[in-house]
This record gives sequence, C-alpha cells and structure tokens, in this order.
Amino acid sequence: NRVKLLLYDRTGFWLMFKRLEADHFVWPHREQAVIELTTEQLHWLLDGIDIDAMQRHPARRYRHAS
Repeated sequence: NRVKLLLYDRTGFWLMFKRLEADHFVWPHREQAVIELTTEQLHWLLDGIDIDAMQRHPARRYRHAS
C-alpha cells in the first residue's frame, strides 16, 4: 500500500512517498529488485492500473512499396 519514488528533474532530486489508505498498488511482477518504468507506466501504477495486464501493440516495421 506504499510507494517511494526518487526522481530527478534537471534541477535536483526529489523524493515522493505515497501511501494508500484502503487499497494497494498493483506492482508489476519482475525478477529484479529495481525496475524502470516509463512515465506512462508510472501514472498507470499510481492510478491503480495493473501494468502487467496492459499490452501495447507490437512495433511494426514496413518497407516502401515502390
């Protein structure tokens, strides 16, 4: 039910601590102790969305037809 973030914004570091009163965060299942999230994934985590359940479409590479 708690998350602590260390962020850097070009002027220095800041520490964010958020504790939920009646719920819990859906933490992604990873093997390593420290994981890297995109800004979008961080917003999903803080909004209570299960990141592992979210899947993007695979990146497509197209060749020119001409």
